Amino acid sequence: MSKGSATQQFVPIEHIRDGIITLKSGELRAILITSSLNIALKSEDEQSAILLQYQNLLNSLEFPIQMFAESRRLNIKPYLDLLEERETKVTEDLLKIQIHEYIGFIKKFADETNIMTKHFFIVIPYIPFTAATSGASSIFSLGSSSNKAEEDQAFDISRIQLEQRISTVVQGLARFGVRAQKLETEEAVELFYKLFNPGEQDRSAPVIKI
Repeated sequence: MSKGSATQQFVPIEHIRDGIITLKSGELRAILITSSLNIALKSEDEQSAILLQYQNLLNSLEFPIQMFAESRRLNIKPYLDLLEERETKVTEDLLKIQIHEYIGFIKKFADETNIMTKHFFIVIPYIPFTAATSGASSIFSLGSSSNKAEEDQAFDISRIQLEQRISTVVQGLARFGVRAQKLETEEAVELFYKLFNPGEQDRSAPVIKI
């Protein structure tokens, strides 16, 4: 058994389609990436209003959600590549020297300082009736059903229900100034690749061909 096959046994994801994550249990998930809000910089009245709207959002939900923050070391390689490309195109000697020294400064600063970025996510679940009652494998598994039309129809019905939940959360967050957007397929794949491969933060997720 290959290393990749062995690793996949511990990943509960069946596939990702249209930004919707289908688990091996048949349950669906959507992931929202959100903006941040520094409440400490707000006035007392603004803080009270934000907390009230946040409380109203949580009380209005009829389904669970999961919030998590991801800390990741800032990848400056694309920026360095851009600078090095500019350096090759510059003809003025003085400017070329300045760019070269600046690149050296950035590399040294990044090596000596652990620069981190934070991203905030909300996971929204939906459990189709068939998955909740039977506990069987996903009815949305591509190629596993003899009737592709029924499979697509079942997926579309569940997706509509999930998108309604997404809309509820997005609108609730907007009431106190937090923006949210659903991750699409490539973005979700990239996120999971980084989570399951923390030692390869500088690499991009491989292209998955279906």
